[in-house]
Amino acid sequence: MPQVRVQASASRRLDEIYRYTHDRLGAQRADSYITGLFATFDGIATHHTLSRPIPAEFGLEGYFFRYEHHYVDWRHLSNRDIGIVTILHKRMHQIDCFREDTGIQRCLG
Repeated sequence: MPQVRVQASASRRLDEIYRYTHDRLGAQRADSYITGLFATFDGIATHHTLSRPIPAEFGLEGYFFRYEHHYVDWRHLSNRDIGIVTILHKRMHQIDCFREDTGIQRCLG
């Protein structure tokens, strides 16, 4: 079964999500939210997490799904593992955030 690999940009987003949730809702809710995200990551390989292809206008190959207030973008790596590319809040402008995570432009979301 493929392994889930959290890319650097997604790792930074996880840290931000945890800190934000912890500061506003407490440690228990932050732990629960992050645990839920990781459960959906594991569900990609078993097809329990339903994903859609990233629209062509983004210029990237991969898939995305929504988990509560966030969109998770992922792709198959060359060794068939699953790479979690980034995690964006539903209010973020996705194209700008994709560009930030690929080193092209800063996310303004």
